[in-house]
Amino acid sequence: MPSSLFTDDQEALRSMVRDFVDREVAPYVEEWERAGLIEPKLQAKAGGLGLLGFAVPEQYGGSGTDDYRFRCVIMEELARVGAAAVNVAFGGFDDLVGPYLTDLGTEEQKQRWLPGLCAGELRTAIAMTEPETGSDLRGIRTTAVREGGGWVLNGSKTFITSGAQADVVVTFARTGEGEFSLFLLEKGMPGFTQGRRLDKLGQRGEDVSELFFDDVRLPHDSLLGTEGAGFRYLMERLPKERLFIAYYGLAAAEAALDWTIAYTRQRRAFGRPVADFQATRFTLAELSTEIDVTRAYLERCVLAVNSGTLTAVDAAKAKWWATELQNRVIDRCLQLHGGYGYMREYPIARAYADARVSTVYGGTTEIMKEIVGRDLVRP
Repeated sequence: MPSSLFTDDQEALRSMVRDFVDREVAPYVEEWERAGLIEPKLQAKAGGLGLLGFAVPEQYGGSGTDDYRFRCVIMEELARVGAAAVNVAFGGFDDLVGPYLTDLGTEEQKQRWLPGLCAGELRTAIAMTEPETGSDLRGIRTTAVREGGGWVLNGSKTFITSGAQADVVVTFARTGEGEFSLFLLEKGMPGFTQGRRLDKLGQRGEDVSELFFDDVRLPHDSLLGTEGAGFRYLMERLPKERLFIAYYGLAAAEAALDWTIAYTRQRRAFGRPVADFQATRFTLAELSTEIDVTRAYLERCVLAVNSGTLTAVDAAKAKWWATELQNRVIDRCLQLHGGYGYMREYPIARAYADARVSTVYGGTTEIMKEIVGRDLVRP
């Protein structure tokens, strides 16, 4: 069933994005994976074309549109060529950090950071997870204590996407008993160490790093938003982050199915194409149906984001279902590739490794089910 989600404006963007991806991304994906680093100039090239900061107001360098369908087009085109790491790099600003700066930043903070981020000249990250704390954000140990006119930050973070490259890091810290706040940390601050790049299973082109804070002295204007409101800020913005993960999961599943249909048509076994076997056709039929049904729900979620009505529960449903689907589809598609599916020269092998984290980051499948389940039994 053809999707009715996108307008002519989004399809016009798709044409430009597809050209950009085919020219600037697809030929280099494997090179970046081996190097463990995406070419730094790619971000600036994307920014120059207006592919970053869609929801950022124009006066700060963005496009000034909060229509999430534009972001969906970019995710689909990156998934088409198996560029999961690039998707994380772009989405790390647009869907994770950008909303915090745009919604909560002072005029000075916005002027200082947003133009460079939209242009792709600066990188950013958000630091929540700690070595002893994953999804349980209330258990974090990083502290920010008032001293003089500013703050002193101590602690550490881990699994921070773009952490080694970030020029500014939105950092979640404990500022009192049961109280949390957000701070803007700048690269090069005394006591702020951007640690080693961790050796990941998938999405190897985008760095994930450790961060360390040893008596980092922060000026008073490093506070992002209101003191003590950090946890609420996270809860308000996590639904969009989870939709970002869910939608790319759907796009990656669709791409994997397309690759596999093409492969089974040309690959021969026992004298005939693999696609001619009933077992193959049944598998493809099941995967196609599951993907189409999932798309129907996620398109409703996209429209809900646009109208400001996407709830935490609906986003949790989208996130756990779509990412589990992503892993299930890619696993079965790899099986249909046979031994070649295990070779990294085939995009299905990279997609298999890239997909595994999707049921973990942004909140595990188990946490997502807990969110949905609590809502169902709430009096």
